[in-house]
Amino acid sequence: MGSEVQQINGTKTKTLVVAPPPSPQVAVAICLLRDKSVLMGRRLVSIGNSKYSLPSGHLEFGENFEECAAREMKEETGLDIEKVEFLKVTNNLFMDQPTPAHYVVVFVRAVLADPMQTPLNLEPDKCGGWDWYEWDSLPQPLFGPIKAMVMEGFNPFT
Repeated sequence: MGSEVQQINGTKTKTLVVAPPPSPQVAVAICLLRDKSVLMGRRLVSIGNSKYSLPSGHLEFGENFEECAAREMKEETGLDIEKVEFLKVTNNLFMDQPTPAHYVVVFVRAVLADPMQTPLNLEPDKCGGWDWYEWDSLPQPLFGPIKAMVMEGFNPFT
């Protein structure tokens, strides 16, 4: 916030300048399925720090959801995916952050293109490492959007 002084008809006026609210961001989260397990990692970023989440990232200009999912999975884990399918969209407000954020998250599911591949932690500054967890035994604490879906009975396998 700041102020701006203007002179109108010889009179100085002070106008309060308010920063616009941040724009919503779009992210794609990938439920990578293997048998009865999903790939998850512990977040090391400001929003959801130290909570478990799915591989995910921002949708880039011109990308479709499937392209974003494949790119993010490759960038974060080195894994190649296929059979990417839309699951659900959630609307998430993070008002308790130093800078409030608003994310629309598109959830998709996918499988490994090569079942012999193993995940690598290619962004160690953003993730504490990747591992497979059975859907009925997910690690805790879960990142808010995933926790809410689990509590609603969401299951990426059905």
